[in-house]
Amino acid sequence: MARLGRYFVPGLPLHVLQRGNDRRAIFFGPPDYARYREWLHAASLNHGCAIHAYVFMPNYVRLLVTPRDEFSLPKTMQSLGRRYVRHVNSAYGRSGTLWEGRYHAALIDPEAYLFDCMRFIELNPVHAKLVGHPSEYEWSSFRANALGQYDPLVRTHSRYADLGINPSQRQRAYRALFDHNLTDEFVAALAAATNGGWPLGSDQFKREVAQAVGRRVMPLSKGRPPRPCAT
Repeated sequence: MARLGRYFVPGLPLHVLQRGNDRRAIFFGPPDYARYREWLHAASLNHGCAIHAYVFMPNYVRLLVTPRDEFSLPKTMQSLGRRYVRHVNSAYGRSGTLWEGRYHAALIDPEAYLFDCMRFIELNPVHAKLVGHPSEYEWSSFRANALGQYDPLVRTHSRYADLGINPSQRQRAYRALFDHNLTDEFVAALAAATNGGWPLGSDQFKREVAQAVGRRVMPLSKGRPPRPCAT
């Protein structure tokens, strides 16, 4: 099924996924991760993207981001992608594309799924068996959100700010969220929404998104119902 063009709704976060071409590596050592984080921070400031959670895996990147306007995310990803590809091609004597086409993105209902999405992102290194606990992985937002480690890339969402009256309370409440496993249903729904470019949330949320953007935001039903037989 063809993907619909991207759309934007003010104030709503998006789960963003960008993979390496053929799912090959995009980071080849710690300096690459560090440069990518530095340049993502610069691009997000320049173009108005608030990044609430992130993870840089060897062959893909995931973000939870609230753009300022409809151009913020595309410009951020475009400027960052071009700059980083030039670095990789120059540093490693390669040429050609680094990315697997355009990035994927899904609007997230912040009332229903903000924290599930943040946990999913920061648990990726654990699920990939790179580390035993998310705090052990350097290239994610977990240490900022859960432990209070300074990370200029991370900007807190208003729902995170509601977790407590001070940073210590918010971090403790956020860590407690990781005591519960994500459901398989959520993980499958997030993957389907991200790959298809559909919103993830309640039926009411989806109706509100469709009304805001003035178009269909969910896949059509497969096939048509059978026509009644003539009598």
